[in-house]
Amino acid sequence: MADKETPVLVTGVSRGIGSAIAEKLLADGWRVIGTYNRNQPESDFAGHSRFEPVQADFSDPVQVEQKLKPLIQSQMPEVLVNNAGISENCDVEDSDEAWLELWDRTQQINLRAAALLAKWHIPIWKDRKKGRLINIASRAAYRGDTADFAAYAASKAGMVAFGKSLLRNYGKYGIEVYAIAPGFIKTDMAKDAAEIHGEEYITSDIPMGYLPEPDQVGETAAFLAEGKAPQLSGSTIHLNGGSYMI
Repeated sequence: MADKETPVLVTGVSRGIGSAIAEKLLADGWRVIGTYNRNQPESDFAGHSRFEPVQADFSDPVQVEQKLKPLIQSQMPEVLVNNAGISENCDVEDSDEAWLELWDRTQQINLRAAALLAKWHIPIWKDRKKGRLINIASRAAYRGDTADFAAYAASKAGMVAFGKSLLRNYGKYGIEVYAIAPGFIKTDMAKDAAEIHGEEYITSDIPMGYLPEPDQVGETAAFLAEGKAPQLSGSTIHLNGGSYMI
């Protein structure tokens, strides 16, 4: 069972899905370490006695290592929720330099930093004989995305494959790995997509007909954090309203 006196590390908690996850975990009694880039968390939980904010720019590998590696080694979180990510438009007809700049930035923030955080947790979890990795992936990891968001889709697919690879080797040590793959959620990222493609594009292929609130992802992540269903390990929870059914 979960030891809620050990913290959960949640990345990207300033708003949207990350904020909803942190809020739900705090409500459930966890200690939460939450990272943010420029904007501090907007939610009321920012002043919670069991919440510790950490500013780190995930596009900078030096900051990631200097700020988070020592923190992980000293506080030894039982759960890591890799949520921080970007989704930026870059047309394949742009220059190679511009396209690769965005590609590399996306992989650094969405995949490379997330993979390193998981790597730094593995020795702790292996020694403890328990630990849980929850990767916030995307429907795009399975369905793909439009070509101008291919970097985002590739980063999320890599996140899923990396997590499964860890489980294959370290599951025997009590380490659980999960992915949550949302479709469009009511976040700023969905608003950005609507501005590019139009409102109808966002909801036209969702059988349930509406965008879920971020707290649905928060509830799912909090359930997985409890460690009550270890045989779900290796699974992806597809939270997309039926817009892509696997």
